[in-house]
Amino acid sequence: MAEEEYDYTKIPSVGSVEGVAAGAPEDNPRIGVYVCHCGINIKMTVDVDEVMRHAASLPNVVVARHYIFLCSDPGQDLIRKDIAAGTVNRVIVASCSPRMHEPTFRKTCADSGLNPFYYEMANIREQCSWPHGDFQKEATEKAKELVSSAVARSTLLEPIEEVEVEVTPEVLVIGGGVTGMYAALDIANGGYKVHLVEHTPSIGGHVAQLDRFFPTLERATSLLTPRMIEVGAHPNINLMAYSEVEEISGYIGNYDVKVKRKPRYIDSAKCKDCTPCIEACPVKDIPDEFNECMSTRSAIYIPFPFAVPPAYTIDTEHCLLLKEGKCGDATLETIKEGKAVPPCMAACPGAIDFEQKEEIEELALGTIIVATGYDLVDPRVTPEYKYGEYPNVITSLEFERLTSPSGPTGGKLELNGKVPKDIVFISCVGSRNKQVGNEYCSRVCCMYIAKQAAQAKEQLPDTNVTVTFQDVRAFGKGFEEFYGDVKMGGVLYTRGLPSEIYKKPGSDRVVIRAENTLLGDPYEREADIVVLGMGLKPNKGVEPIINMLKLSKSVDGFLMEAHPKLRPVDTATDGIFIAGCCASPKDITDSIAQGKATASGSLLYLVQLKAKIEPAISQIDAEICIGCGTCAEGCPYGALELDELMHVMVVNEAVCKGCGGCNAVCPSGAATMKHYRDRQVYAQIDALTEIGLHIEMVTAGADTEVAATEPEAAEAAEAEPVAAEE
Repeated sequence: MAEEEYDYTKIPSVGSVEGVAAGAPEDNPRIGVYVCHCGINIKMTVDVDEVMRHAASLPNVVVARHYIFLCSDPGQDLIRKDIAAGTVNRVIVASCSPRMHEPTFRKTCADSGLNPFYYEMANIREQCSWPHGDFQKEATEKAKELVSSAVARSTLLEPIEEVEVEVTPEVLVIGGGVTGMYAALDIANGGYKVHLVEHTPSIGGHVAQLDRFFPTLERATSLLTPRMIEVGAHPNINLMAYSEVEEISGYIGNYDVKVKRKPRYIDSAKCKDCTPCIEACPVKDIPDEFNECMSTRSAIYIPFPFAVPPAYTIDTEHCLLLKEGKCGDATLETIKEGKAVPPCMAACPGAIDFEQKEEIEELALGTIIVATGYDLVDPRVTPEYKYGEYPNVITSLEFERLTSPSGPTGGKLELNGKVPKDIVFISCVGSRNKQVGNEYCSRVCCMYIAKQAAQAKEQLPDTNVTVTFQDVRAFGKGFEEFYGDVKMGGVLYTRGLPSEIYKKPGSDRVVIRAENTLLGDPYEREADIVVLGMGLKPNKGVEPIINMLKLSKSVDGFLMEAHPKLRPVDTATDGIFIAGCCASPKDITDSIAQGKATASGSLLYLVQLKAKIEPAISQIDAEICIGCGTCAEGCPYGALELDELMHVMVVNEAVCKGCGGCNAVCPSGAATMKHYRDRQVYAQIDALTEIGLHIEMVTAGADTEVAATEPEAAEAAEAEPVAAEE
């Protein structure tokens, strides 16, 4: 006779049966198993009634139930009532992924007076019903096996108490770009102290170099400068420009940080922002980094006109006195003796101070936000475009400075004194390219090229502006409309990236050789300026921060978040947040949003002044620990250290994240994991492999006895009739 096909529509929305251990003493493990339908997500494939009855036959199970949505309030009430009545002291929910609802049911247990770590979850949705939708019988059997393993583990669970630590109500923000500024302002406006560290002489980051924003074409300075001034003047922000983080130690709520303040050699309090010292400085041919080295500055400089703080700095790498020990007739010794001074001190005797030294400032902090930004990909990774060889091949950021009123040409679009007649933009330079090792999309290139092309056409209407591309990704709000307007404004978009650029013989113009991939036609086009749309890459200066904070990197080199969807600004270490382009390429809007998100995350700790520590962490058995230090070498968080007096390893519970690395490498077996003891894991394995469940088994109406449930015994127990309840 053919086996009857499973019909999920015949399964009622709720059901329950009494378990084999219904009469067990109160101090014995009394497990309740709750099987969720998840609507029809589970019930359509897995026979939840059969799984429930199988659970009722397992050792130490006093009740088994199934319900349509256990995560709902009525579903949780089933668990609450059983706990309140003393029916169960262990809870197993067979439903979805622990990542989704483990916190929900742990809270249900805790609210009902049961230790939340007496809760266990069997994932029968992602691991049974979803992957095995066409195999109802097999999926049901697998669900029964997962429930069996959960019961075996639940019997051996131990209560664990959550630990709280005090939180110092101050925050460190590393990086003074637009992301770091907005994060600092939100926290400071919330009434808490913020220490904003920026390694350059001024905050502002790359955004300060921009002329306009897409898609609105607003002036960058009109939006950025007020925020910079607000940061510099805010009473709750300790602005530490021209400084670097030297050392970080501690844990959530109690970080100890040392910041090195580099000397400017100019007393900002005495400086009157005049320029005689700059005019007197003999070193005037230093490439200006802010203008992408398209202009020069002196060794005494202010980064840009609207810099914050508005303080002058002496460049230690180019100042003759600091680099070579002598400027004119002056040395550091003659300055001290009052015999001879350099030209800058002669021009401004009060503000120049070559006796300034590096200072180390120690900070006590509760949380840390990393917003270290990005670097542009080196244009030389594509040698076929001849950057650095032909002067009229420039990067997109160099073009940005040409169009800026504070740039080397005062905003006039010209190169080497000539107004271009033909401008060609090349997109995706250094991005989406396996050959250079950057397979990711930098996200901003398509739109800033459209913006720059529109600016070029606006300033030079008679100039031919062409954009070569492989795909245009206009993903943001108003971006597609802006892209359409740019094309309607006379900018020619040609699909297909150039294969090479060469110099036109007898001319200072260059020739782009490419193929229109839509038409399949090769072509050559002359240009006066070629603009390389450079992609973004991780900031090369962030490595020390990564090492100090034990941060992880993704395969593309950017900092890795705890979860790309659910926890996009958190890290694996509590109290450490990442935001902006240090995590991945993104535009200004998304960077600001992430900066504000990290501020919110930090404020959660600061407001409560306490932080909960993950309790499922490592534990060292001092009786058998030999103090070899093998566990400390393998710990990625630095949570283990040697107690010199007892000669045993000690776990810093606030630092440990429960990864289990120490448990795996400990040669003596002294390192174990709370909530993941070896015997708990082995019991699960035994249940899944049908070796046997070496646990206490309690049958209804009988005294406690120790039994090993072998496969035959398990089958017999499963075959026993179980009384059903309405």
